[in-house]
Amino acid sequence: METRRVTAVRKKVLSPSFDHVRRFVPAAAVLSLFVIGGCSSEEESENESAPPEENAPEENEETENVAEAPDEPSDYGVSAGHTEAVEAGMEVLDNGGNAADAAVAAAYAVSVVEPFASGIGGGGSVLIQEQGEAPQAYDYREVVPESGIPSSDIGVPGFTAGMNKFHADYGTAEWEELLDPAVTLADSSEVSGLLAEQLESGESRLPVSELSHFYPDGDPLEAGATVEQDELADTLRDIRDNGSDTLYEGEAGQSLASQIEGIDAASLEAFEVSQNDPSVGTYAGYDIIGAAPPLPGISVIQMLQMLEERDSMEAGRESTDFIHDTAMSWRLASQFIETDYGDPNFVDVPVDELTDPARNAELAAEISDDSVISEEEASTYTGDPNTTHITVVDEDGTFVSMTNTLTNFWGSGEYADGYFLNNQMDRFDIGEGSVNEPEPGRRSVTWSSPMLVANDDGPVLGIGSPGGERIPIMLTQVIADWAENDASLEEAVEAPRFHLDGDELVMEELPETEQREELLAIGYEDIREQPTPLYFGSIQALALDQETGELSGARDPRREADWQSSASE
Repeated sequence: METRRVTAVRKKVLSPSFDHVRRFVPAAAVLSLFVIGGCSSEEESENESAPPEENAPEENEETENVAEAPDEPSDYGVSAGHTEAVEAGMEVLDNGGNAADAAVAAAYAVSVVEPFASGIGGGGSVLIQEQGEAPQAYDYREVVPESGIPSSDIGVPGFTAGMNKFHADYGTAEWEELLDPAVTLADSSEVSGLLAEQLESGESRLPVSELSHFYPDGDPLEAGATVEQDELADTLRDIRDNGSDTLYEGEAGQSLASQIEGIDAASLEAFEVSQNDPSVGTYAGYDIIGAAPPLPGISVIQMLQMLEERDSMEAGRESTDFIHDTAMSWRLASQFIETDYGDPNFVDVPVDELTDPARNAELAAEISDDSVISEEEASTYTGDPNTTHITVVDEDGTFVSMTNTLTNFWGSGEYADGYFLNNQMDRFDIGEGSVNEPEPGRRSVTWSSPMLVANDDGPVLGIGSPGGERIPIMLTQVIADWAENDASLEEAVEAPRFHLDGDELVMEELPETEQREELLAIGYEDIREQPTPLYFGSIQALALDQETGELSGARDPRREADWQSSASE
């Protein structure tokens, strides 16, 4: 069910030119009730067994002056890369869990039905923001082992530690309940079309002899077949019953270290989830919130600010102006990934400088209408990168934007106890100099980019996608279309995407002859189609209308994405 999204802008930038969106500015009184309700939950739980007072005082000035809560709570929902993950998250929300609980349940569920994309052997990052509160960021991506990077590029996995930490800080549901859907799916689930494709395409780099459940008689399972992942189910039960300690200090960790070269008990025990301030910048009257460095949320902010400075969206998302300006803004923003991005626990990253609108306006001035900015020598990124993204909104309007990954499809291809191990350490090849140099405990630069968009009152959009190096430029296109072009979320997600590769444009839909000639005249060497159907990822996003409490979402047709809300059930 598609519903009207909020398009509120910050009050401080309202002017006559913004009169057409003034009607969407949320009522502060309504939102204050969400905040009050969230703050009082603990008190209510302590007194929930007390019977209601039958003869409450008729006159109570304080009570009489407090506005009544709305009759209906806000809509809540889940957007994820697979239907089973959406259903796992929605079950948690239906049973009274919050956005953090639902995200954890969805993350474990999708790791079972998409074992090529994320899971126990990988890592990820997450943003959370409650209405009226500051956003918070967690980075539980893989770190360099104590003995250095092994030849497999496997890093110490952080997914399990991240899920436990996130739940401990924000969750309210019982931990065991969040793992039950994943255990059930591991016991038995249906092979999707995408999983069948990845089993076939990944066969040459996987230990097929150890994967009889995926390759019975040596042949990959076909779509629609039933798969039973017994080893994974046992490992998930261990994590369900014993928490993350089992992988970092217990039997699961001992088993992992005994099977995977480069992973040892000391490295597992030393793993810590990182928390740093998220990257925040302004665009079109919103706060654009990205994960902390070394993830490229900064790049999305920079690109959006350059587009705003050049009024690039005025001619429309599929216009030559927007395509060219976006491509060149990516060229300018990506250079800072090479020179400035690194683990903030080891190096200083100039976030405030990089997200400064005035500075990015100066960068925008370097973009010419009729020429391509020359490319400095850049890194070459190999492999077939992939992630999975989850966006959740609960009835209090709390947003979670979570991206998890094994890095490439199937990660390193190495397998232990039912799950596949990452190859995240390969990402230390990104960049120049010492800002992204490996050392024990350090995280690499990579492309995952969970994002939130907020106004003065709180978050209104959560968004993210798989897609490797293309993630920042894809998110920029969708956010700009939604925030500035007034496109519905469905329209913004379904619109064709493009990417800059060298001096060539890779386009999901090739332009008509006239526009092709315009782009080539500017200086692009070629315009070509995407090399694979999965090239342009799969956006998982939810938008909240703060006035009505209604959610809108979109099913990205590029993969097996899905979304649900309480209003659509």
